[in-house]
Order: sequence, then C-alpha cells, then structure tokens
Amino acid sequence: MKDASVDGSDGAGIPLVTIAMPALNEAHHIAEAIRSVMPASESFACELLVMDGGSSDATCAIVRALSAEDPRIQLIHNARRIQASGLNLAARLAHPGSPYLVRADCHAAYPEHWVRDLVQAMRLREAVSVVVPLRTIGVTPLQRAIAAAQNSRLGNGGSAHRLGGISGYVSHGHHAIFDRREFLRVGGYDESFSHNEDAELDRRFCAAGGRIYLAADLAVTYFPRATLFSLTRQYFLYGRGCARTLEKHASLPRMRQMLPPLVLLYGLIALALVTVAPMLLLLLAVYAGGCGLSGLALALKAREPVLVMSGPAAIAMHLSWAVGFLSHRGYRRTLLRTALRRKPPLLGVPSGSDPASVN
Repeated sequence: MKDASVDGSDGAGIPLVTIAMPALNEAHHIAEAIRSVMPASESFACELLVMDGGSSDATCAIVRALSAEDPRIQLIHNARRIQASGLNLAARLAHPGSPYLVRADCHAAYPEHWVRDLVQAMRLREAVSVVVPLRTIGVTPLQRAIAAAQNSRLGNGGSAHRLGGISGYVSHGHHAIFDRREFLRVGGYDESFSHNEDAELDRRFCAAGGRIYLAADLAVTYFPRATLFSLTRQYFLYGRGCARTLEKHASLPRMRQMLPPLVLLYGLIALALVTVAPMLLLLLAVYAGGCGLSGLALALKAREPVLVMSGPAAIAMHLSWAVGFLSHRGYRRTLLRTALRRKPPLLGVPSGSDPASVN
C-alpha cells in the first residue's frame, strides 16, 4: 500500500497506519465499531486487522462481508483468544511500512478523524503511546446507571483518563495508539494477562524511558456491561489483573487501590463480630449510605430516576474488584516481602493511574 497524505491545513503526510481490533462474539457491536473507526479511503492509507479469538456467533461472517466491500479490512484468527495475544499478533503481522499501531475496541464508538488525530498527537508529542479518555454511556436503563457509576469519582477513583478534561503526560490511560517499533521493542503485552495488560505494559514503557500522552480531546465512547452479574465478573478480573501487575513489578498498592480491599475485609470482620460488637456495622452503614446518596445525587442532577442504581453498581464494582485483588495468593506473599523492603505507598495518585482499566 502507498502512503497517502492527510487532508488538513498543515498538509503533513501520514504513513500507513495499522488498526487492530480484538473480537470474540461481537456480532451485535462489531460492524458499527468498524464503521466508526475506519478512516475514509481517500484520507490516508490504513489497514484494519480484526483479531478474532474464535467467535461462535456471526462476528466472522460480518467481518468477511465488510472486507468484501472494503479490502482494507482483514479477518485474522487469534488462536490464543485473549486481547493481549491478538494485539501482539497484529503488531507482528502489520504491513512492514506501518509505524503506528492503533488499538480499537468492539464496545466503543469513535469520533470522526480519530485515527488521523491520534497520529498527529503522536508526532507532536514525541510519545511512545497516546492514550485517551473514556466517555461511558448506556443504552438500557441499568446500563445507564452502570455508566453513571463508572463516570463518577466514586466509581473510577478520579483516574485522569476516566475524567478527561486536561491533556498531559501520564503514567497510564486507555490505550489508543502506539509507536509500533517501541511496542515490539518492550515485548508488547504480557500474554499471561487476560486483564490489566494495558497498565502492566505502561509500566514497562515508563521504565524504558518512554512517555505516554493523554489526549483529552480525543475521547472514546464506551458501552459498559449491561447486567450487574457481567459487571461484577469484569471487575473481579480487573482486581486479579491489578494484583498480578503489582506482583510482577514488586510494587506496593497506592491508597486508592487498597480502599476496596480494606472495605471488604472490614465488612467481613464486622459481620463476624456483629453479636459482640454491633457498632462495627456503623461504618459499613456509612459506606453503603454514601454510595446510595451518590446515586441519588446523580439521579436528581440528571433527572433520571434509574440512575439511583449507580450507587449499588459502584458497590458491586468496589467489592468484586476487592475479591479479585485479594484472591491472588501470589501477590499477598509479594505484598508482605515488598512492604518490608520499601517505604509505604504514597497517599496521592499519579495522574492517569487506574487500578482497574476497561478492556
């Protein structure tokens, strides 16, 4: 494929760009996701590699139909199924002339010229990666409540790429585009991770001296899980992924990463001692009431009663994340050894860090 120039005031040419989209049983979402992320054919040269992990629904048929209409779209089998392996494979199979790897998601909608603007941000900031904010929205009533929880500080802990607003260099964010050579140089994603692989990779980028830039004006619309069961499963896996990342890098958790496990452990102790020390339940009531009031405030502000459910959704996110985090036995041992060697964790949270990033 030949390079093509971007239509724009600066007239700068953009080389071939590779877009990688991991997929597994995404028949309901993939067509719209592909249409929203694909640049117009006359804009610049690109290829979109759909890395399918063995879909049993109509995902592959949909992609083949789209590929027949637009040969820039290719369907590739990802034998290891998980997103990390799919993206690593895409980085290796990309056109040799492609210096950039864009990560796209089936559960997202992308603004016009998103890929072009990502490339321009990469060039301007001389970063190894550009990350973007997530703007979570729901379709069904419960999904809207879950989205409201994820968009709130109560649900996201104040993560920069969840709140958006200010661009700048960060330690982590929602992955959007990489310098493909640097991605391969640090080894790509760790394929032993099914979740939190993005935060783990960002640690290696930073350790290698790379800079990660948050482009606050290039937000992506993300569609969250639609049921509390799928939400709790997702956050359980996020918690385990975070523990694995901290174990791998022999790191102590920051305060906000410790708050959900502390709430869970306190709750278990309070319930166990309820007959002899019922006052221990008071703090649990304060926590639950605070979450409930947060949901009520969001519902009143938006004039949408269903958003009251964002309070229970936040509790589900906190506790399932905590169970996942504490269930990783290897990190419990690492935590003790690391705590004996290092200073206590900082109370502050670096801009952009997120213990439970959405895949």
